[in-house]
Amino acid sequence: MKDLAQDPQRLDMAALARAGAVVAGQQAQTALQRLTESLLAVDADAAPPQVSWSARGELRAMKGSAPQVWLHLEAGTPVALECQRCLQPVRLALQVTRSFRFVADEDEAARLDEESEDDDVLVLPRRLDLLELIEDELILALPLVPRHDDCTAPASAGEPAQVADDKAPHPFAALAALRRPGR
Repeated sequence: MKDLAQDPQRLDMAALARAGAVVAGQQAQTALQRLTESLLAVDADAAPPQVSWSARGELRAMKGSAPQVWLHLEAGTPVALECQRCLQPVRLALQVTRSFRFVADEDEAARLDEESEDDDVLVLPRRLDLLELIEDELILALPLVPRHDDCTAPASAGEPAQVADDKAPHPFAALAALRRPGR
């Protein structure tokens, strides 16, 4: 199984599943370019954060059909995003735990994907780029609206906070006067 662990970008999924093997590793976050583009820039002097991952293959016996190839994936990395409230960096620990079922062709994958909401169904490739799959899953796990649990939006520099004045005329008061009967 050593050859399986040597190149996660050309993983033989069928062999991994038949062996029930586990491959694991770490990858510099900067090597995952699409993920890095979604994050705040990190301190150039600091070592780049690492993505830790492990993948376990499984050949699952099914009644009345051929055994199915499964991949169980776990990955995690620290990320820095911009808080949408205060616009300051928010640091999160991104964790992904997913299972994928592999099938022979696109038609079967589409049919099974419609039937089951729980399973992710993919076409079994000759060689799987596991790092690309990990990057895809980490991108999908990013929060849509990153924010701190407890923060306040900063006031603009040099501007006092505006308070609504109840005595100020309503902007549509003149239009309302034109609509009154008798005018």
